[in-house]
Amino acid sequence: MTFKYKAIDSSGSTKDGVVEAINIDVAIDALQKRGLSIVSIKPEEESGSGLLTNITMFDRVSNKDVVILSRQMATLFTAQVSALRVFQLLAMQSESSLLRRQLKGVVDDLQAGNNISAALEKYPKTFSPFYINMVKAGEESGKLDQTFMYLADYLDRTYEVTSKVSTALIYPAFIVFTFVVVMILMLTVVIPKISTILTQSGGSVPVYTQVVLALSSFFVSYGVFLLVALIIGGFFLWRYLQTDSGKLSLDHLKITTPFIKNLYSKLYLSRIADNMNTMLISGIPMVRGLDLTSSVVDNVVYKNLLTQTVEDVKAGSSVSAALEKHPEIPGIFVQMVKIGEETGQLGNILKTLADFYRREVTNSIDALVSLIEPVMIVLLGVGVAFLLAAVLIPIYSISAGM
Repeated sequence: MTFKYKAIDSSGSTKDGVVEAINIDVAIDALQKRGLSIVSIKPEEESGSGLLTNITMFDRVSNKDVVILSRQMATLFTAQVSALRVFQLLAMQSESSLLRRQLKGVVDDLQAGNNISAALEKYPKTFSPFYINMVKAGEESGKLDQTFMYLADYLDRTYEVTSKVSTALIYPAFIVFTFVVVMILMLTVVIPKISTILTQSGGSVPVYTQVVLALSSFFVSYGVFLLVALIIGGFFLWRYLQTDSGKLSLDHLKITTPFIKNLYSKLYLSRIADNMNTMLISGIPMVRGLDLTSSVVDNVVYKNLLTQTVEDVKAGSSVSAALEKHPEIPGIFVQMVKIGEETGQLGNILKTLADFYRREVTNSIDALVSLIEPVMIVLLGVGVAFLLAAVLIPIYSISAGM
């Protein structure tokens, strides 16, 4: 949030300005650390229009912006630019208005004496716990330039794989949507007009034609009620999916549904291996790395799995033995991790696994798209052909008998 303040500095001069903070207490603390005596402070949104406030509520920083930001920070830190100057420069150059405001807030926190990780931690929607802990490790090791480069590379890989999965699923969803729309238009617009000819002829109508006519009559008479019911049902389904049990059910469905389960399982395994490898090379301990990976894996089933793995490792178990208890982790993954533990090359093994599963995700996407495309087109054609045949064949029979 952005807070507008009026304060008095040590020389007695009045200063007006804005400060970015997660809440008003943090904003007051940041200003006091700068030696300011606060006269008044309030959220900036109070003085803005309601429309602007509603718009900024939905404003988000894209993954692409964070990747570019990380690469820019890596370059500037390599050039021995001070942290304060780095964020001042990036705040001026950022194309995202929300990111620009957040970076200005980071500048204020750095001026108040906070470190970079603590300043970034105030913006959890932009910088994940994984990101924050990587920055903490970089601060402790004095290798912030390498840390931000690791982060940029990792986010780039994650974005590439995730976008491929999204793109692969958008196409079949579009085909199914088109199929449903065409069927509804046929049943509500085309079939009713043709059915008039059949009913007026007085001839016998085949059973399959009667089914199509009854379905058409249902959609014409009760289509609006069906649409309302679907909207209400969709709303309650969306509400359910926001609950913990709903998220668990959806995530379990992703890794058990035929055709897509291999795709999602390999995506999550790639993410787990890549996360753990990135944190290991940054000096983050294994237990902490597993804990952070569970928070960013983006699947409740795998999150619970990794949380249990953390508990087992704390109790004295090896990582491979802890992972072996869970059927969601394939044997090859467990064996590779075990080899890495025995040889002391766990980081390289995890990198190999991440690369392997990333290629598998790409191959699964290509196979899924190549399979779905012809199947969907054939189903669309068969469905339309069946509807037309159901009404045109009786009409042809009537015409032939006249």
